[in-house]
Amino acid sequence: MRKLHPSNLFPYLILSLGVVALIASIHEYRTADVTAGTSYNGKDLPIYCVQTDEKKISLTFDAAWGNEDTQTILDTLAQYDVKVTFFMTGSWVQNYPDDVKAILEAGHDLGNHSQNHKNMSQLSSSEIANELLTVHQTVKELTGYDMFLFRPPYGDYDNLVITEATACGYYPIQWDVDSLDWKDYGVDSIINTVTRHKHLGNGSIVLCHNGSKYTAQALAAMITTLQAEGYEFVPVSELIYRDHYHMNHEGRQIPDTSQ
Repeated sequence: MRKLHPSNLFPYLILSLGVVALIASIHEYRTADVTAGTSYNGKDLPIYCVQTDEKKISLTFDAAWGNEDTQTILDTLAQYDVKVTFFMTGSWVQNYPDDVKAILEAGHDLGNHSQNHKNMSQLSSSEIANELLTVHQTVKELTGYDMFLFRPPYGDYDNLVITEATACGYYPIQWDVDSLDWKDYGVDSIINTVTRHKHLGNGSIVLCHNGSKYTAQALAAMITTLQAEGYEFVPVSELIYRDHYHMNHEGRQIPDTSQ
């Protein structure tokens, strides 16, 4: 293994110090931004869906590997005037900075999908914070945008993951409609899985992935089918409640005014 000369460690030291400083800063100033009743019967929950009388849903894309279809996805979204949320890993941001900028410039949410796509429930409190805030700092430096939406890789979380993400100023986001696009069952399978899903309804959050084999091809039909049923697509940032809410047993975010 090649050894680094001490002088070559300087950039890594600076980056580490920057992340530590960011962790301290966000813990001090941003925790109050997330006024969340995240617990239900002692279990801390991410937001799976939202209670709303409006026929609004959110389409989300996890970006962790390739970007071969990213432009096609963006073109289709622009064609139907749909805004979505992209949850990105740190490596994806570093490998495809121009795509990150294009996503933001097109009016979509930038969301955090951790630095290294690890199982977050296996990490310590400081490791969780580092996973979130390393990519947070990278995106901030690249675009000037402060991310505040976080999706745990693999949908894996425990109480510590939720409380630590909240302490870092993030709303943890899951989904209640899984397209299963990562299984590569085909275009029709993706369309039918989403549009006929038993949980699809007002306030649903739909999980898709860029870099999957058929997702880009299925996107237009998925959008037009749901629009024909009266659904309006909004990014997660516009779907969720920012404060004064509580969760039910299924991870549905409910405003405190609702009983």
